[in-house]
Amino acid sequence: MAPYAPGYEPADQARWHPEPPKDPRRGEFSRDRARVVHSSALRRLSAKTQVVGPGSDEFVRNRLTHSLEVAQVGRELALALGCDPDVVDTACLAHDLGHPPFGHNGETALDEISAGIGGFEGNAQTLRLLTRLEPKVMGPRRAHGLNLTRASLDAVAKYPWRSGESPTEGSRKFGAYDDDLAVFEWLREGAPDRHRCIEAQVMDLSDDVAYSVHDVEDAIVSLRFDPARLEHGDETGHIIEVVRSWYLPDVADDVIAEGLERLRRLPAWVTSFAGDYASLAALKDMTSQLIGRFVRSVEEATRAQAGGKPLTRYHADLVVPVETEVEIAVLKGLAAVYVMTVEDRQPLYSRQRELLMELVQVLEDRAPKALDLQFAVDWNAAPDDAGRLRAVIDQVASLTDARAVTWHHELLPN
Repeated sequence: MAPYAPGYEPADQARWHPEPPKDPRRGEFSRDRARVVHSSALRRLSAKTQVVGPGSDEFVRNRLTHSLEVAQVGRELALALGCDPDVVDTACLAHDLGHPPFGHNGETALDEISAGIGGFEGNAQTLRLLTRLEPKVMGPRRAHGLNLTRASLDAVAKYPWRSGESPTEGSRKFGAYDDDLAVFEWLREGAPDRHRCIEAQVMDLSDDVAYSVHDVEDAIVSLRFDPARLEHGDETGHIIEVVRSWYLPDVADDVIAEGLERLRRLPAWVTSFAGDYASLAALKDMTSQLIGRFVRSVEEATRAQAGGKPLTRYHADLVVPVETEVEIAVLKGLAAVYVMTVEDRQPLYSRQRELLMELVQVLEDRAPKALDLQFAVDWNAAPDDAGRLRAVIDQVASLTDARAVTWHHELLPN
């Protein structure tokens, strides 16, 4: 076994299912990253919705390109703070693996249809995929997924609690289904209750930074958002309302307005977009400047509190200045206002949810014959109806957007 990195203990590189030693020159955490990079689940993200569907435009991001960008942000911040970069890189690459077709819209549909068996949550599905569904390591009685180390699995745990135990009132987010509690409790061994390790905090921030900045970039290039509209101030009130209701319920309107104004006053902020080379270059510079701005502010604030030592596991927490949190939320709000909530997209969202619910129902009726062999095996091995429905949900969650549509058409041609 390769020596563990500074700040990490032997237990951090342990695996749920013991494996024989391999090349001692390779660290356990680098092996984790390689397993995610070579996984079929990561490849499928190239055909899953980020904000708008893949194939709708040659420029906009899908979940794979988003995950690569999150990993780049996370790796840089990890290096600056002394986290193991492979642990953070692995978490960033893996953080969206469990998301179903059609993004969060698909998540809503699968959660509704599986409410009686514990619901569906993309982050809990990610853990299930990493520890059970993704083919890599097989034990004597069951599959163990990619069988990542404890530190890497814990770094993926954005919501390290089971359903109904969220520390945030009203939140339905959770990180493990009841069926996966054994491995969840193993990976959380010795961790403070419902507290994320710093590597998971870096992953979560990198996700926020990447998608807030890049969703606005995509919205501008696809002409869904004209930044010149902000110059008149007519829509500022609506933007503030969406930011507060969606992301910052406890932050005053004037604080959100100040965050929007700070962004608009940045030298790199684009005020118009013509679609030519100069406009595209200016937009790309804006995204780079924003990412650098957010990462530097968090690095400086965290170092000011924790000092210069390597920051790993539960020895420190990430510090995000309020100003940075507000600016990131404002960017999310711009994407929400000009892309996600526009009226012409609502019929599409409704049809996507209907399609997935119908697909689950027809596969449940025709299982196990209609399922892919991997999920048919799980269906046959399930002890009860709840387990059989979970196998169908696992199947549908694994689909790309295009395969979900095609399969629905084949099974329900009318």
